[in-house]
Amino acid sequence: MSWKLFSDERVRRMYASGRGDAAARRMARFWAGVHSMGLLPTRWVTLEVPGHRSGELRRFPLGMADVEGRWYLVSMLGECAWVRNVRAADGRVVLRRRRARACTLQEVPVEKRGPILRRYVDKVPGGRPHIPVEKGAPVEEFQAVAADYPVFVVIEDAEDMPG
Repeated sequence: MSWKLFSDERVRRMYASGRGDAAARRMARFWAGVHSMGLLPTRWVTLEVPGHRSGELRRFPLGMADVEGRWYLVSMLGECAWVRNVRAADGRVVLRRRRARACTLQEVPVEKRGPILRRYVDKVPGGRPHIPVEKGAPVEEFQAVAADYPVFVVIEDAEDMPG
């Protein structure tokens, strides 16, 4: 038996309008801090990107999918604020996990998203309620909904790399 703080239905309702309700925003602020401190495994990060309208720094706690040695950010809500912000910033963002890392996010073509979505649903519990495919389903089922979920590959900037 697995323990959950919120049911899948409650989690979906928290984002019913495509944006988080007050409870979701409070949780996001909390998790952004936790992810930034690096208290959880590598897949948990805080995305920092300027708002596409305001230009003010926005923070989003996100879980990443790892496939074939690369890291990917997946939008569990489909088209949403952080996706619009990343596109407006031409993919130039900062990912925080203990330290700030300048990165470029490059959007993955729809036809290549299926395996990444499958891994995301397998590894990021908070994203599962939002993607209408069961954990462990064949890649083809994830590919069938891939157009609805933007995916970005994380490319660390060279000046930020060790060595």
